[in-house]
Amino acid sequence: MSVGTGAGGDAGTGGGSGLGRIGVVTFPGSLDDRDAQRAIRLAGGEPVALWHRDKDIRQVDAVVLPGGFSYGDYLRCGAIARFSPVMGTVVEQARLGMPVLGICNGFQVLCESHLLPGALTRNDHLHFVCRDQRLRIENANTAWTGDYTEGQEITVPLKNNEGGFVASEHTLDALEAEGRVVLRYVGRNPNGSRRDIAGITNEAGNVVGLMPHPEHAVEALTGPTTEGLGFFTSALKSLVAAS
Repeated sequence: MSVGTGAGGDAGTGGGSGLGRIGVVTFPGSLDDRDAQRAIRLAGGEPVALWHRDKDIRQVDAVVLPGGFSYGDYLRCGAIARFSPVMGTVVEQARLGMPVLGICNGFQVLCESHLLPGALTRNDHLHFVCRDQRLRIENANTAWTGDYTEGQEITVPLKNNEGGFVASEHTLDALEAEGRVVLRYVGRNPNGSRRDIAGITNEAGNVVGLMPHPEHAVEALTGPTTEGLGFFTSALKSLVAAS
């Protein structure tokens, strides 16, 4: 499986082509792009730096939209980033089946781009939250969660100010009925997300958005666990399975 519009090559990660090339988009204000690249590398993939102004996604096999504050979070979080040239290509390829992961601000961008339903709003307690968060895997059949098991609990960092997932009751019921809730908060809800939802997927299972940060839980040195690495190893295995 190789998708994209570019001529190949890599930014600072060596040459090569084929499976395992995962692009990480940098928007103005992104601050977890390097962390996502490192997580991909630790998982055994080849990270490829993508710039928000470029339509060319350089024949990557999957894309990560990282956390941060794209365009300073002006208007609404992710509302300006959705119009970046790179997102036109990402949306097009996602609808063709390319795996896309949106983390925190990336989740907000996916919702604003209408690749995922709902929206992320200001935390109900009106404070920034930063803590290690317990999560439960609700759907292990997406491109990004295949290395987990349904019902498995993991701990990864959470840091956000607009992390409350909201949607209409009809949409929430549909997400539940179709098994599209990927992650749920365990214990105290950290931001007021409806039905304790921490992450969701599209109908095809190739696009996943989540508010917690698995890229910050990929090695023992920085912790708090290595339980976030499974998102990235899952994507690599899904690419092999689709080839």
